[in-house]
Amino acid sequence: MTSTFDHKAMDRRRFLFAALGGGGLLALGGLSAERLFGNKGNGVMAAATGTAAPAQDLLLECFADDDGHHLGTCQVRKLVLSDAQWHQRLSDEAFNVMRRAGTEMAFSGPHEKPNSKGLYRCVGCDTALFNGATQFDSGTGWPSFWQPIAKKNVIETSDTSFGMVRTAVSCAGCDSHLGHVFDDGPAPTGLRYCMNSVALRFVAFRVS
Repeated sequence: MTSTFDHKAMDRRRFLFAALGGGGLLALGGLSAERLFGNKGNGVMAAATGTAAPAQDLLLECFADDDGHHLGTCQVRKLVLSDAQWHQRLSDEAFNVMRRAGTEMAFSGPHEKPNSKGLYRCVGCDTALFNGATQFDSGTGWPSFWQPIAKKNVIETSDTSFGMVRTAVSCAGCDSHLGHVFDDGPAPTGLRYCMNSVALRFVAFRVS
């Protein structure tokens, strides 16, 4: 007997093969075919840095750009780059925040809730991080959300810097620092994911 899960997995495989058959670079939920299937991704990185980093596959939740619907769990290759490669990929401010755990100046980036529906992706690796529907104006000057789009897509760790005990939030797809989470947010979670604008890329839904 074929389970419901098997049908869904088969449908996803059909979608992937159909997209690949059309030629060009597959972008599923913002993830390239190379990251999705791990095709020599670490070999490219090793050649550029001169180090043989071990392959590391992740199971993350993928979401479509057109309307944000959940595409299911996808196996992707963690993005591992040298500092020089990160410098090429990110702006100086984004590098300081994402790779050096810095903090952008309050009110320096787009922090108000956008007028259009959409989701936020990691600037570093395009992992889906937050749905705009969970964003609220915290008055702090940083984008704030009451939950991530998927717990699996973020990593929370203890941060004891500056004599404080906080919970730091980073992207599971590339280990880039995003911000911190606090327990002074609104219902239904009571949490405030306080993120840095330079670490996020907003993608407006193409289908309303």
